[in-house]
Amino acid sequence: MDAITSYLQHLRDTFGYRDVVEFLLIGLVVYVVYRFLRGTRGARAVRGFILLLVVAFIIVQFLAGVLQLDRVQIIYNSLLQTAILAAVVIFQPELRRALIHLGQNRLFRPFLRKQGLAFTEILTAAVQQMSRHKIGAIIAIERDTTLLGLVETGTILNAELSADLLLTIFWPGSALHDMGTIIRQDRVVAAGCEFPLTANPPLGSKYGARHRAALGLSEDSDAVVIIVSEETGEISIAESGRFIENIAPDRFRDQLAQLLVGHGTSAAVASAFGLTKAPGVDNGSDGPKE
Repeated sequence: MDAITSYLQHLRDTFGYRDVVEFLLIGLVVYVVYRFLRGTRGARAVRGFILLLVVAFIIVQFLAGVLQLDRVQIIYNSLLQTAILAAVVIFQPELRRALIHLGQNRLFRPFLRKQGLAFTEILTAAVQQMSRHKIGAIIAIERDTTLLGLVETGTILNAELSADLLLTIFWPGSALHDMGTIIRQDRVVAAGCEFPLTANPPLGSKYGARHRAALGLSEDSDAVVIIVSEETGEISIAESGRFIENIAPDRFRDQLAQLLVGHGTSAAVASAFGLTKAPGVDNGSDGPKE
């Protein structure tokens, strides 16, 4: 007992402002990592990994400091280096996603402007063909709110956006055509994703699962969700819990661009699509229609 008291007294006497700064920095890093992984399968793994490291650190520091077991400290330091390498392997998908997010940071977005200029053209070409041939589709365009949790439910593609790719995904009979596709800037992040269905009671019976999923996602996030009806080829857009219905194919491009610079999109995200957010621009969408 005296040894423990002496050890705690030593910690109190040597604890300074530098230790406070170190703990704050470590806490900040842990918070940023957890916030990035929140809603993904990696969040559970990182919580267990951090808990294991903290418990091991406390036990080793107690044994090495109080009981003077220096060999335990040496072995722990060696195992810690191995654990760091193991973490790189375990969290490889999350690290890769973090690097992708870093490359899409607003500091680098001026370099992505050329790709963003072609964004609406590519989507318009794909949607017009789907509408002409009555190919059902549901496409979510991510804005400020990340859709990482939904990405995990589908097949991760991380492919360059193209009209041919979207047509291939939603072609009748393909493995991914019944579910949703998520687009982040100029990339098709994932396909076959399960979107939440709306619980909106007034929604009429004419709306199918795609429309209900699109409206549900627009209620839960700020995503712009495009729907092409498999029965009629009609083009609709769900945004902020509202439908814009029966959009003419030749007006789809203008409607999409207006939504991507409207009040629901920040200037940084609009710039990433190669568009300019004008002050006071509203998307002018009407309320839910039955």
